[in-house]
Amino acid sequence: MSNTPPDLNQLIKEGLSDAIGFVGGALLGFWAGQLVGWDVFAPGYNTASIGGIVLVSVGGGLGLQLARKWRASRSNKP
Repeated sequence: MSNTPPDLNQLIKEGLSDAIGFVGGALLGFWAGQLVGWDVFAPGYNTASIGGIVLVSVGGGLGLQLARKWRASRSNKP
């Protein structure tokens, strides 16, 4: 294991791609919830608001994983 510091540009690329993937996925989950009538911001914790929260959470996680897979596929190219 080497003690070389991480490349700042690489860290910025990783952070930005993770953030874009997470936010993009969360927004897709939010919009999907809106389409089926599940409102994340509804007052209280009813079934519709919990369903919306789940969709936003799953969308954010899937978006993050997709961003990481995309970044990995680009790093394997010559």
